[in-house]
Amino acid sequence: MHRSKHSQRGFTLIELMITVAIVAILATIAYPAYTKYVIRGYRSEGMAMLTDAVARMERYYAQNNSYAVPAPALEKIGITNANSINNKYTLSFSGTPTPTTYTLQATPINAQTADSCGTLSITQDGTKTPADCWK
Repeated sequence: MHRSKHSQRGFTLIELMITVAIVAILATIAYPAYTKYVIRGYRSEGMAMLTDAVARMERYYAQNNSYAVPAPALEKIGITNANSINNKYTLSFSGTPTPTTYTLQATPINAQTADSCGTLSITQDGTKTPADCWK
């Protein structure tokens, strides 16, 4: 096999720059999509936190025939203004629970504030807002 004296053995600068440009274009498309996917995934953490709190509130109602939980009992039944496991949401009541009603909310914190759904909430009758974000 005969090679000429001037045979090419590597990449030219133009070929390298084209490759870098293609990778940059793909990254600018992929990174925002990945970020949205991660935020949507962490939304389930807020939903799980609310679902667990609803179960605790229903248990309290079954034992006391009222949703009006005194402040000292909140810690006892496990509903406090605590952050979620990955520090993406804070659980709290929206207003004060009455004997027949309550609204729990999961407010996004840290990087989760970029979630377009914002604060998730659920009431004693199971009304979830924003409804399209609970799907």
